[in-house]
Amino acid sequence: MTPVRRSVAAAIRDALSTGETNAKVFAARAVARDWRLGRLAFAFDVPMPDRPNWPDGLELRLPGKMPKRGKMGTQGNRVALWHALAHIEFVAIDLALDMAGRFGESMGEDFVSDFLSVAADEAMHFALLARKLDSLGAPYGTLPVHDGLWSSAADTAHDVTARLAIVPMVLEARGLDVTPATLDRVRAQGDENGAKILERILDDEIRHVAFGSKHFHRICADSGWNPRETWQNLVEMYFWGALKPPFNDSARFAGGLPRDYYAAIA
Repeated sequence: MTPVRRSVAAAIRDALSTGETNAKVFAARAVARDWRLGRLAFAFDVPMPDRPNWPDGLELRLPGKMPKRGKMGTQGNRVALWHALAHIEFVAIDLALDMAGRFGESMGEDFVSDFLSVAADEAMHFALLARKLDSLGAPYGTLPVHDGLWSSAADTAHDVTARLAIVPMVLEARGLDVTPATLDRVRAQGDENGAKILERILDDEIRHVAFGSKHFHRICADSGWNPRETWQNLVEMYFWGALKPPFNDSARFAGGLPRDYYAAIA
């Protein structure tokens, strides 16, 4: 008798509900691996939580109440940079898991595969950054963090098209813009280990933006919508910040985001 496979939704929900950092890294990578190996059923028998669990003791502040980072140079500013990057990647694990678990049933198996692979990548990025912080004597959670990235997920929990437009095609695309300059500064300090981490993240994020763009454009094609106008309208509705240059046009284009999408509303 063939054993009943666990649902992919249940596995994703358990990973989202895991708060401890190392455990979440392992859980995200395990879900992606088990899905890839056919150990999980394409079934959505449990809902996703309204928000994921994060580590006990993590100090959450409003974005405007975060301490300001000065120019890199002091140990404190270096720690603040790597801590901010680690938090982005930690939240990105949950953003990718929630994308697959919340919208996978309607979007299909290819969508689930893409975003579980993103979750595994983000888990690896966080692990590298957490190790970097440990080497600086300041483990993740040493500094306060903000909830801005997850707020974007909450605002778009009802609409997969809006979620794709905002999370991969705005927030992750912004990472393509700012990472090269950060990489140059880190390398100029002689931190080759840090530079290699950022290079790895930049390469992976291009693919993540491309996954978002691919599924966004598929929805638009199936619905008969103009993708550029649809994206611009959704950004106006759901993104509370501003699209600020300079833009990494070549990386954005490689990720399926043409310049005429964002240049007109920057």
